[in-house]
Amino acid sequence: MLMPPSLSEWLPEDHLVWTVLGAVEQMNLDRFREAYRLGAAGRAPYDPAMMVALLLYAYARGNRSSRGIERACWEDVAYKLIASMRTPDHSTIAEFRRRHEAQIAELFDDVLGLCREAGLVSVGVITIDGTKIKANASMDQNRSYRDVVTEILREAEEIDRAEDELYGDDRGDELPEQLRTPEGRRRALADAKRRLVERKGRAIREEKTDGEVVVDPELVLGRGGRRGGRREWPRVARRELEEQRAREGRPIPRDREDRLFQVLGRLEQNHRVDLAANEVYEHWRATARDTQGRVLKGNSKPFVAPELPDGVINLSDPDSRVMRTQGTPPRQAYNAQTAVNENQVILAAEITIDAPDFGHLEPMLDTTLRHLDRHGVSKAPKVLLGDAGYWHTAQIQ
Repeated sequence: MLMPPSLSEWLPEDHLVWTVLGAVEQMNLDRFREAYRLGAAGRAPYDPAMMVALLLYAYARGNRSSRGIERACWEDVAYKLIASMRTPDHSTIAEFRRRHEAQIAELFDDVLGLCREAGLVSVGVITIDGTKIKANASMDQNRSYRDVVTEILREAEEIDRAEDELYGDDRGDELPEQLRTPEGRRRALADAKRRLVERKGRAIREEKTDGEVVVDPELVLGRGGRRGGRREWPRVARRELEEQRAREGRPIPRDREDRLFQVLGRLEQNHRVDLAANEVYEHWRATARDTQGRVLKGNSKPFVAPELPDGVINLSDPDSRVMRTQGTPPRQAYNAQTAVNENQVILAAEITIDAPDFGHLEPMLDTTLRHLDRHGVSKAPKVLLGDAGYWHTAQIQ
């Protein structure tokens, strides 16, 4: 009992923690260490290898709370082993994750490379499936364009009177007269924003709408647009818009009024993209010819654009969507797509805001093949498995 304890003797040899520590030991963590300046003021930082192993092990165990990880460092032997009996506080853990978010995401490639060296990356059978991941947002925070406009005006006027005093003899859900035209809406919203700025004494950040998405007919036609008809063009354009937003990765404002203007900008941007996509479709329809040079047939009923942007958007997490899975109630979520081989090694993982798996078979296979190619695996898969939700005629062909 007088000998110093060895934590390595407290866990069996087949415990997950040894796999995590062994994997981290083989990883190149120079990109983490470059972020720290030598000789700077303040306490020396924790070793990035220890912090990476701590996060990987915690997430593998389903513990994604920074406070939960801190508690585990006090109470759990495996966490004590990783941290060498030290206990980083939750703010340090959270700041490390935020500071190195991009580098942590890149570790996936390192893990896949290690699995490949270990002979675990076979491509005989690849299985693709999706699962709904709950967003950190409530469905009660979903708002339509009409709801957002009304709320902005109410905030600007600081309206807190009773419904009958506010609306008089009206039902209460009609748009005010000045909001029934695009010009009137712009003037009313600009005036509301000015009053909010004056009241709060600071500028309100809006969703920037420069660099609008250009609807490329070749992109649509390459995805089976001939069969999708008019509906396929806005769908593809909207997907390109969401990919642009994902690349920009703008943070969600903390202030509620800031978020109101952000989601208002998103809804209006969605509306403009839909109208632009339909305009390009109409031009293609009028000028395109079939294989025999004849004018395209089909429904010639004119398209009537909606006056206001449609759909809803979540104030807490504008990227999330209401998703439904058979047998479960709807929830605010994302659709996580994964591809694994017969050894249960994850070959690729993506996240999407589309609730159905429809249309994701080909993109997930392409992503998987790119990941494998980066690690020298050029052999083509023999079998690709997916459930019926992935059936997409053009992609299957």
